[in-house]
Amino acid sequence: MREFGYQRAHDVPGAVAVLAADPEARFLGGGTNLVDLMKSGIERPALLVDVRELPLDRITVTGDGGLHIGATVTNSDLAAHPEVRRRYPALAQAVLAGASGQLRNMATVGGNLLQRTRCGYFTDVSKPCNKRVPGSGCPALSGEHRNHAIFGASDSCVAVHPSDMGVALAAFDAVIAYETADGAGESAFDDFYRPVGDTPHVETALPRGALITGITLPPAPVAAHSRYRKVRERASYAFAIGSVAAALDVEDGVVTDVRLAFGAVASRPWRARAAERELLGRTADGAAFAAAADAELAAAAPLVHNAYKVPLMRNLVVALLTELEQEATR
Repeated sequence: MREFGYQRAHDVPGAVAVLAADPEARFLGGGTNLVDLMKSGIERPALLVDVRELPLDRITVTGDGGLHIGATVTNSDLAAHPEVRRRYPALAQAVLAGASGQLRNMATVGGNLLQRTRCGYFTDVSKPCNKRVPGSGCPALSGEHRNHAIFGASDSCVAVHPSDMGVALAAFDAVIAYETADGAGESAFDDFYRPVGDTPHVETALPRGALITGITLPPAPVAAHSRYRKVRERASYAFAIGSVAAALDVEDGVVTDVRLAFGAVASRPWRARAAERELLGRTADGAAFAAAADAELAAAAPLVHNAYKVPLMRNLVVALLTELEQEATR
């Protein structure tokens, strides 16, 4: 591991100023991803700026009935918060589905958004990888890609984003707040992750040196009727091979509101807007749920060894929406 400096930030402007002055510095939250990447030689920062003591560790109800989540809130605290569990249960379930209890105790909300892919070619510095070394190639295209993307990929990269939390945030139209040396800014979740294209190493729309300060979830009554379902290759402590965050409101047997987002299928948490459009105003039954899933999956472009994700995601959508519909009509 490369030698590096360490500095503890005591306020947001001070933290941002350090990165503005040193492009080789990185913010350190829980370190559950960054430190691993440093050990493997993928990340080589000259300086770590510890932001854990910044006053960004609160979850508050906003004036309009949404939630604001500070960037240094731990994943464990997020999942346990009573307002998260009541207003956005799929978010609490998604967080609990990720990692282990020990890691959730350390990992932060802001860091979760910025975690990088676990593609084996990315994490092995002896292999080429366009995300790690632009222009070096993507061996996953013809190599091991069983767990890779079926949406939004390109000839430059087919890796998937590993976050569970992010899938629920995508479903509920989260807004990400950040601070830079030039002032505060924010990004809608839909715009936060950059399309892969031919620049997979440029992963987010954050300005250079920006510090994520929090996430706002707008009020969404439908979110109270939500669930998260994750499929993985072993029972615990494994990344998803497919996941769905779903929320459903039904009145008189008709879908009046619906939210759907997919995980482990793209380079970013994937909002299933085609499925939502197909389902809104339809009779809430298995046929409609399957048609909605098919509408979204029509755009899938699987590779040779990950085509199983198409029926997997279809079945997940139908099963989860059926559970929500049955719950709504009890």
